[in-house]
Order: sequence, then structure tokens, then C-alpha cells
Amino acid sequence: MLDILIIGGGPIGIACGLAAKKAGLSYLIVEKGCLVNSLYNYPSTMTFFSTSEKLEIGGIPFVTISNKPVRAEALEYYRRVATSNHMPIKLFEEVTGIIKEDDGYTITTTKATYQAKNVIVSTGFYDIPVNLGIPGEDLPKVKHYYKDPNYYAMQKVVVVGSSNSAIDVALETYRKGAEVTLVIRDNEVSSRVKYWIRPDIINRIKEGSITAYFNSNLQAIREHEVDIETPHGTITIPNDFVMAMTGYKPNFAFLKKMGIILSEDKFAPQYNPETMESNVPGMYLAGVVVGGMDTHLWFIENSRIHADMIIDDIVAKRVNG
Repeated sequence: MLDILIIGGGPIGIACGLAAKKAGLSYLIVEKGCLVNSLYNYPSTMTFFSTSEKLEIGGIPFVTISNKPVRAEALEYYRRVATSNHMPIKLFEEVTGIIKEDDGYTITTTKATYQAKNVIVSTGFYDIPVNLGIPGEDLPKVKHYYKDPNYYAMQKVVVVGSSNSAIDVALETYRKGAEVTLVIRDNEVSSRVKYWIRPDIINRIKEGSITAYFNSNLQAIREHEVDIETPHGTITIPNDFVMAMTGYKPNFAFLKKMGIILSEDKFAPQYNPETMESNVPGMYLAGVVVGGMDTHLWFIENSRIHADMIIDDIVAKRVNG
């Protein structure tokens, strides 16, 4: 029986594995996609807000050309961390069930069954988009994920949202020749947008290069046009693609299935902030999943500490019997 089974092969899941290895505990990481699956699905042009040293895990240096790494550098770093430490990782293997036993857990996946004394859930939040809930959202032209701006050259693109991802999409597609319209429900571009990006989008809106509708909502989507609800009434504009950059959320159904209690407002899971143990004994939470719908609270840089907190608690319980 394993000491720990870690669900999620992202940066924090890997950090938990490194901490377990350092403590001499047996562990296995199970990931339903590729290694650091969420980072892989980030835009190919993405630059991190954090500096490289704040993205380091396990005390292993993250050396980059500039102080803010790009996606390719992060993918390389976390892969090298995993392979150089010979970490036991099962990729493209999804956890389908967890049963509490007297001495631990039986974990069933799409490929195998494992037994572990403890479980760490580090599943992130990038797999499930927050839907708009409007007619036409299921059309193929509506995208919740974004890879490369060149795909949208010479197209009429509506971008919904004002977060970092939305603003990056708007600026990058505009610079590849797209006709960009921003639909923002607030009265200004979000203050959380990267400080070196925010002036750029504000100036592009002021000069008319990018059209922006503030205090507005996308109302309906059709094959070749969309309706936008604005303070001055509903308008209809021609459209080829809708980029719904409306955020993402953890897999709450999965957490509930495991017996983890969620708050009624933000669906935040119940856990001990000193140990990261959930209301289910021996089941721990690590990384952004602990924030529920408040996905902006936790990042790699401030949730790296969860790994040591969890392993310290597991070791302490073992010593104290």
C-alpha cells in the first residue's frame, strides 16, 4: 500500500511528490491528461505574471532568459523536475472512484486500482469552463480555450471578459489582423490585468482599434452574428468567432463524490488551513482547488507551501501513531 496517492500532475502535485520523496514516503501521481496538463493548455504565446523563482518547486532552480518565463520554459522546467527525480507518474489515467477503507483508500482509475493510506487532491481548475448560459453557446465557433492568434486573422472576433486571458486574446488577435470587439460586464478593464498589458488595451480602446462595450453582456450567439446587451439597448453585430474568456472552475462534482464538504456561496472545500486536510480524514487538498470559485486567490507561487504542510502532517501522524 502506498503512503500517498496524488491526484493531479500539475506543478503543485509534483511539489507534493517531491516533498513526499524527501520525507521517505512512497507515493504515486495520477494525472488524467499530459504532464502539467493545465500549463500545456495555456496559450502558446503566454508569459507568466510571476517571476521564475516564484514558480520553483522542491528548491530546484528555474533558470530562464528573462525574469518572467514563457509557457515553453515552464513546460520544460516541470518535465525536467519530474524526470530527473524519477518520479512515479501515471499520465492519461483518470481517477473514477475512491472508497474509504479502514486503513486508507482504494482508488480506481480508468486503467488500474491502487491502495493508499492518504490521498492528496491537486486537480486545479482549468478543465471546466464557466459557461455564459445564453442561446448559441454550444456553437462550434464559441471557444473557451485559446491557443494561437494566427488562427483568427481577418476574422470578426468577440472577446467576452476583462481578465488577463481576455485582454491577451483581444490584443494578440487584433495584432494578427482580427476585427476585435470586447464585451465587458464592468465599467472598466479589470485592475488585475498585468501591469504592462493594461495600458496597452486601454490605449487600443481609446484610439478605436478595438471596440469595447462596458457594462454590457453577450445576450445571444448565432452562426454569423451576436447580440450584445448594452446600457443603450441591444445591438447586433456580424461575428465569426466568440472567445468566451469567462473563467474556469474546479470539478465540484468530483470533490462531492469523495465526500468533501463545499461552502454554499463559493463552493470552497472544507479543510484545515494549518494542515490542508479536508473534512475527510487522510484526504488533503493542495493548490488552487482549495479556493472554490475564487480561482484568483491561489497560484503556483503562494500554494507551493501546501506540499510541505501536507507531508509534515502525514509524517507527524505516523510518528504519533
